[in-house]
Amino acid sequence: MAEYFNIGKLVAVHGLKGELLLKHELGKKTSLKGLTAIFIEEKKGSFLPYFIESTKIKADDEIYLKLENIDSREAALKLSAKQVWLPEIDFKKFAAKSAPASMLGYTIIHNNESLGEILELIEQPHQLLCRLEIKGKEVLIPLHAETLKKVDHKKKEVLVELPDGLLDIYLG
Repeated sequence: MAEYFNIGKLVAVHGLKGELLLKHELGKKTSLKGLTAIFIEEKKGSFLPYFIESTKIKADDEIYLKLENIDSREAALKLSAKQVWLPEIDFKKFAAKSAPASMLGYTIIHNNESLGEILELIEQPHQLLCRLEIKGKEVLIPLHAETLKKVDHKKKEVLVELPDGLLDIYLG
């Protein structure tokens, strides 16, 4: 099965002809030129393609999208507030190396020990939280100036220095 990456959310309907506003986290201004489809997760693990008719940049992190067969405000409203996903190959084409989402799948390293793979990134105002699973338990690792030491894109590793006791909170 192809790996899908969350790039953002359809946040609003624009106009009366079914245009949608996509707020994305690709880390750079883009019109998604050349992209044929976005995917929306209808059920857990089940992604439906929506084919793109046209795109127009609104801001660095916002794009107007016109999707095939979404021709009215009402049809567009049904997609509003949905998360948007791209297959890995398309994600790599459009995401900036510096975009937080580009670290999905990277391994978190603390004290020269692998903690696990980043399964999800949660953006907050002053930090980024990385969700991992360690010994079957969900663990949230904060990335900010004090904890993040280095991101190695070649090795797909994120080196962190965590406060004493943080992992104990999750792992007991």
